[in-house]
Amino acid sequence: MKNRYVFLLLVSAAATAALLPGRGLGQDQSSGRAASRPEASVGMPAGGMLGILRHGNWECALPGDAGSDAFVPVPAEAFRIGTASSYESAAGGGIYLLRGREVVFTRGPKKDQRFKVLGENTLQKLAPGGGLTKLICTRVSNGN
Repeated sequence: MKNRYVFLLLVSAAATAALLPGRGLGQDQSSGRAASRPEASVGMPAGGMLGILRHGNWECALPGDAGSDAFVPVPAEAFRIGTASSYESAAGGGIYLLRGREVVFTRGPKKDQRFKVLGENTLQKLAPGGGLTKLICTRVSNGN
């Protein structure tokens, strides 16, 4: 007999929560805590699955022209991807975030630089406004 009462109470509570507007929002929304959460900054990717870049050395270059070299290396932009979403560059180390098809360097000397993932070994730098730049970074070794 007790099990029947517990079951009926559980069903009535679930039905009440489902049918009453605003009651099923949970603690964060009903108490106003949602407004106090930090908003995503302009430099953060909007959405997508979290991931990591392939570990190793990444070199960056600008396109050349038909009369000379096919590409012009930019050593100041080179970096090495390590474990735990970390990177090292000539200027120091930091952390990056890969979300969907966009990489954002969140700490360190490359902070706020953004890249679009073109392939598992290729990135293209994004301008501050979100447009593509000509700088391409390619993974050239696994770091060993």
